[in-house]
Amino acid sequence: MDIKRVEEVPANAVEVDGASGVQIQWLVGAEDRPEHFYMRLFILQPGGHTPQHDHRWEHEVFVLEGEGTVVTTDGEQRIGRSSVIHVRPGETHQFCNSGDRPLKFLCLVPVAAEY
Repeated sequence: MDIKRVEEVPANAVEVDGASGVQIQWLVGAEDRPEHFYMRLFILQPGGHTPQHDHRWEHEVFVLEGEGTVVTTDGEQRIGRSSVIHVRPGETHQFCNSGDRPLKFLCLVPVAAEY
């Protein structure tokens, strides 16, 4: 068993086309050698957003604090504290912070995901 505090995990800027004001912390990453899932914490500053994208794997998201929207091909849906989002494989999506404080959410993805 491994235990760490989120404050001990470095936060790195997400530097991909289409991302703005986003940081990521790999809470359980490759160095932890998980069998099935990685756990990441995303922090979107007010007005920040992830790129609009899709991929072959699903992921699960749990919003810890803040408010925003998830943009899909079907439109926008509001999200906030305690929202649970299941993004299916191949589903186009983008997370946006529409609030005045950071939007923080956990995101779990399979180890087999390509990064």
